[in-house]
Amino acid sequence: MTVLLWIAAIALIVLGVAGTVIPALPGPILIFGGIALAAWIDDFARIPIGLLVVFAVLTVIAWGVDYIAAAIGVKRTGASRWAIIGAAIGTVAGIFSGLWGLLFMPLVGAAIGEYIVQRDLRRAGRVGVAASIGLLIATVAKLAIALTMVGIFVFALIV
Repeated sequence: MTVLLWIAAIALIVLGVAGTVIPALPGPILIFGGIALAAWIDDFARIPIGLLVVFAVLTVIAWGVDYIAAAIGVKRTGASRWAIIGAAIGTVAGIFSGLWGLLFMPLVGAAIGEYIVQRDLRRAGRVGVAASIGLLIATVAKLAIALTMVGIFVFALIV
């Protein structure tokens, strides 16, 4: 039974790493679930509760980055409140519509929001691109956090 639990823990971690770049999977949450399962299997000997709390904090940070990245990218361009709301709505819609949706929906949402307020197609396009860049940066940050979690986990098991 223990072997099956370890296989499940490792599978969750691997799926979680994939989920950091595949929008349909909640990557950091799956990684945390796999690490928590592994800690429990090992009676928290190599991964104590304190370290599990650190993993939980990293998970929350990585999860939150997704939701605020496009909005921050838009805000840096001096965009309107409507553009920020549009980017956030586009991000949420993009999560449910696959990789292309995740890449382009924040752009579309921010551009539509900015166009509603400014009626300037060029400015709306710039704001939309800023939202996409923000999301790309967030994906890189989320991947860095996920790989850090996996690295700490592997190190804790080895030592």
